[in-house]
Amino acid sequence: MSHSNRWIVKVLAVAMMILVVASGGCRKKDDRPTVALVMKSLANEFFKTMEEGARAHHAEHKDQYNLEVRGIKDETDVTQQIAYVELMMAQGVDAIVIAPADSKALVAVCKKAMDAGIVVVNIDNKFDDEVLRDKKVRIPFVGPDNRKGARLAGVYLATRLNPGDKVAIIEGAPNAYNGIQRKAGFEDAMIGSSMNIAASQTGYWETDKAQPIASALINEHPDLKALLCANDSMALGAVAALRDAGKSDDIYVVGFDNIAAVQRLLKEGRILCTVDQHADKLALYGIQYALDILAGKATPADKETPVDLVTAEML
Repeated sequence: MSHSNRWIVKVLAVAMMILVVASGGCRKKDDRPTVALVMKSLANEFFKTMEEGARAHHAEHKDQYNLEVRGIKDETDVTQQIAYVELMMAQGVDAIVIAPADSKALVAVCKKAMDAGIVVVNIDNKFDDEVLRDKKVRIPFVGPDNRKGARLAGVYLATRLNPGDKVAIIEGAPNAYNGIQRKAGFEDAMIGSSMNIAASQTGYWETDKAQPIASALINEHPDLKALLCANDSMALGAVAALRDAGKSDDIYVVGFDNIAAVQRLLKEGRILCTVDQHADKLALYGIQYALDILAGKATPADKETPVDLVTAEML
């Protein structure tokens, strides 16, 4: 390289250093913590509402924190949800607020995040207590008492039935704590009201999976009086099955989540009741709690959030 070319290279290098230093000096360091909201299926209206609530809260509090949002494509894509937690760790977020697709399978990766210094808050679907003990980790749960909510709906249904009437339960995913608790709440109410639980099968939270199950239950039990569904997506499948069977007026449908599509069906009398766990606020409770922990204003502990019965008369 000639002397003149070397001189030009040196000048350019110095100029680049000046630009880098100047830009760094002008840029204000972002001290806001970053919170990642990792949800279940965004195909479920409940989680879309949760996302909208979180984004609205962030829009009003942008000066307090940054927000990252991730959601899987279907309710059972546990592998993808684990990958999202790993991604958030790699991006260096300060807190992860997670509605786990599986109450057991997500514990290990969340412990890994906590070991890396990330605050983890569990919302919506509680982690399995036995797995938490086995992993020697405490992750605070911020969410409703799902058993109590399902029991509210079941007790309301019982006012429309007679002792001994046949009912069936369409459950959530088998490894989801909230699904297990909702089934238990339905059972509490039905057994306590002397109803006959003729069958209980999982619909894995999804409309398309619940519809054929509801159809089979209707055919197997022609004297069935009610279908208690562990979420509203599955209640939509039950409504479709009843419509196809010409039994929309003969069998009650109970849901859980209070999504917009079900509110319309409540008004039409095609769904008897649902349960509102306030999806638009549920993520906010978790995000605010994570921010409080980061700021040293709170120590990790479970916090129960509201759950309410919703009927057509309440809309």
